[in-house]
Amino acid sequence: MSNGMRVDLSALDEVIRKLNGLLSDMDKANTKAKYETDIPSTAFGSMKFLESNELHTAHQDGKTKIENMIRDLHKLIDDFGTSASKVRDKYSDQEHANKQGVSVAPADAAN
Repeated sequence: MSNGMRVDLSALDEVIRKLNGLLSDMDKANTKAKYETDIPSTAFGSMKFLESNELHTAHQDGKTKIENMIRDLHKLIDDFGTSASKVRDKYSDQEHANKQGVSVAPADAAN
């Protein structure tokens, strides 16, 4: 940076890499929650067991809540990763401009 401060771009790269790995893990969790946790209503019992429908409905409601939490967390991580990538690119551009003797807007000025 022009004020003599330097940003460790490799640290930002590491954060971005870890966030991308976390997104991959979240994709796996989403697949499991969506497709590998379904329990048919017959697993809870027959019509003779009056609570079987309530148990199945409670399971379906819980499953939906978990899927929504995973989706929301995935979006949050993706948004953070995208922002981190933009900041990293702006700092990189600024360092390149400094080497060329040209000034560009600071990384946080565009946001």
